Amino acid sequence: MTEPPQTDVSRPSALPTAKLFRRPAPNQALVDQNSEDYLNAIEEEWNKKLDAEIEILVDGMVEIVSLASIGDKDKFRITQEAFQTEMRAESMVRAANSLLSITHSLKLLLLLSDESQIARWRDEEIRHVKREKSEAQQKVAALLDELFQPSFAG
Repeated sequence: MTEPPQTDVSRPSALPTAKLFRRPAPNQALVDQNSEDYLNAIEEEWNKKLDAEIEILVDGMVEIVSLASIGDKDKFRITQEAFQTEMRAESMVRAANSLLSITHSLKLLLLLSDESQIARWRDEEIRHVKREKSEAQQKVAALLDELFQPSFAG
């Protein structure tokens, strides 16, 4: 038997800890939740993420503006403020990237959402608006009848 030639090419092998087709049991709290509660919880989670990232941006901007004061400063203080400004700017960049990521995720959720459910909501809204419209037309017709009815009392 000859040995295979030695190369730098990696040879894939099965991982000893691979768990194929084993899914964890679903959390019972999620199973018991109805879809509206589940969607409300997800919406609240997205809102918390957005609020946290926006708060980081606002706090960073406030801190940078406060560090930009002009006055008598020694070199140590100038260096310290420059470092603080740089750190705040980096955290603001991370927050902005996170907001971009959230925006991208929300766009994907919208694009991949259940179109039939959206269509049902739209149709229900259209029926509701048509019903309100017909009720308003009936009220206007009744008011016009009262207005233009010849009064026999003279």
